[in-house]
Amino acid sequence: MSKAPPDAALLKQHLIDPAICIRCGACEAACPIDAISHDANNYVVDPSICEKCMACIPVCPTGAIDNWRMVPKAKAYTLAEQFSWFDLPEELTAAQLAEAGVNLQADGAVAEDALQTLAQAEAAALQEAAVDPTQPGTDAAPTNFSAQLPPWSAAHAYTNLYGARAAEKTVTATCVGNVRVTEVGKEYDTHHIILDFGTMPFPVLEGQSIGVVPPGLDARGKPHFARQYSIASPRNGERPGYNNLSLTIKRVLQDFQGNPVRGVASNYMCDLKVGDKVEVIGPFGSTFLMPNHPKSNIVMICTGTGSAPMRAMTEWRRRLRKSGKFEGGKLLLFFGARTKEELPYFGPLQSLPKDFIDINFAFSRTPNQPKKYVQDAMRERAADLVALLQDANTFIYVCGLKSMEEGVILALREVVQGAGLSWDEIGLRLKKEGRLHLETY
Repeated sequence: MSKAPPDAALLKQHLIDPAICIRCGACEAACPIDAISHDANNYVVDPSICEKCMACIPVCPTGAIDNWRMVPKAKAYTLAEQFSWFDLPEELTAAQLAEAGVNLQADGAVAEDALQTLAQAEAAALQEAAVDPTQPGTDAAPTNFSAQLPPWSAAHAYTNLYGARAAEKTVTATCVGNVRVTEVGKEYDTHHIILDFGTMPFPVLEGQSIGVVPPGLDARGKPHFARQYSIASPRNGERPGYNNLSLTIKRVLQDFQGNPVRGVASNYMCDLKVGDKVEVIGPFGSTFLMPNHPKSNIVMICTGTGSAPMRAMTEWRRRLRKSGKFEGGKLLLFFGARTKEELPYFGPLQSLPKDFIDINFAFSRTPNQPKKYVQDAMRERAADLVALLQDANTFIYVCGLKSMEEGVILALREVVQGAGLSWDEIGLRLKKEGRLHLETY
């Protein structure tokens, strides 16, 4: 009687670690087959749908997505079980697997071969996901063009220094500044918040993010999940030479459907007073990083608080220029909002030298003016964009609401094709070379 192959009895189940996950949604957005979903508690993977394509692995900023458990296939962890977790279950022992009917002693060698083959397949899929966004001639989803590798000249990023799986669960920062950066009296209440880490190590780079843990308990009586915010200051601090950083945070008073809601973390942060303490985890992010080589051009496309990493990159370039340590390299910014009053840092942006940064604003709700979005502004600068896209020293960063991704990618494709070039070729090259980065929420 022939034995059933081990993969008929065993499943290497893909799971998300709820203790590390910061609920950013990147994995769900990256999954091409809707195997990942979430509720108010956890993000989970459906074992009946997951094909282990690995598309979700590179986009996770914390590594929570990269967890696997060997389980009897007939007893895979259900979605209901995963939604209820606050921590991952322990690995099943050989005795527990045997008790569940898996004959490891008889099929051990075959099982080991099968697992090794699966590991090799996963590694190959991960490599493919990092460099091969689409087949030529197809209309791929916008996220398929997002690079999962950092620029070749980017500085080394430190990640997950503090968090559930780190030696230190959190680090305490002190609020040393909280300034509103949108016009008072408008509903769009956005703050520039500065956190100081004192003598505790917290090295960051432009394009990284942190997690803020709001105080108190949620409706279930559990500590609040951390909320993720992009860093708005350069690597040497909001104040040069100090161990601090800044964030750009909009006070959330309604959900995406327009229903009234009071965002737990955003309101907590926007209400901070100087001297208040904040519990922080992270930093996160190892791909959305700026290039360091002096000839690099940076194209920045953002809306609202998506300006945070763009401000960090711009300020670092400004400091390098001021010190005489930078040469060449263009900065091209497309910045969108409903009105100029709702645009963070509008005034300071106007004062930057024109030969330093090329700024293009797009406002969609200006009274008595036609609606204009960042993709419209991009089309107006088609000739300049085409020249930059063909330059191997050009890197593109997109940050803002999830809804902007498709419009931006379609505009890039239109600009390229309008010049008689192949978007499939250029888009693939941008991804393979770590030159096009999307970070939306």
